[in-house]
Amino acid sequence: MTKKMLNWIQHAVGLLISIAIAEGVGILSSFFTRGTMEKYQQLVQPSFSPPGWVFSIVWSVLFLLMGIASYRVYNAGIQKPVVKNALIFYTIQLIFNFFWTIIFFRLELRGFAFVWLIILWVLIIITTVKFYKIDKIAGYLMVPYILWVSFAGLLNYSIWQLNK
Repeated sequence: MTKKMLNWIQHAVGLLISIAIAEGVGILSSFFTRGTMEKYQQLVQPSFSPPGWVFSIVWSVLFLLMGIASYRVYNAGIQKPVVKNALIFYTIQLIFNFFWTIIFFRLELRGFAFVWLIILWVLIIITTVKFYKIDKIAGYLMVPYILWVSFAGLLNYSIWQLNK
């Protein structure tokens, strides 16, 4: 095998691992919240609430984009302190993302979930800025995530208020 082929395989495996980590967060959180969608559907919903099936599609795409972004940043040189720092923030926001789903759906703590989501949103903004400074495309790949979490914040708040 040539050096070029080995390099290509290494990059492909790294990209797949990065995507698998991000998608794994979504899969694992959905595992812990399985069976909660029926109760969610019974809540009073704001008029702008999308149908339940939209969430899994949107989140799958967002986790894919996050995985690609994180790989691009990692590939910029994990030995660099700025890259390590960006990936630490990325990891922290993934952890917050994972727990938000459980707080909102499983524990049904809608008000606390809203506060948690605001913290998540701030962490995503910080991560995106850090990614952008390292790799502009990685930063751009995070923008749909910011937009969706902004929408999710409005939705979370509305559902909390409508179902007090």
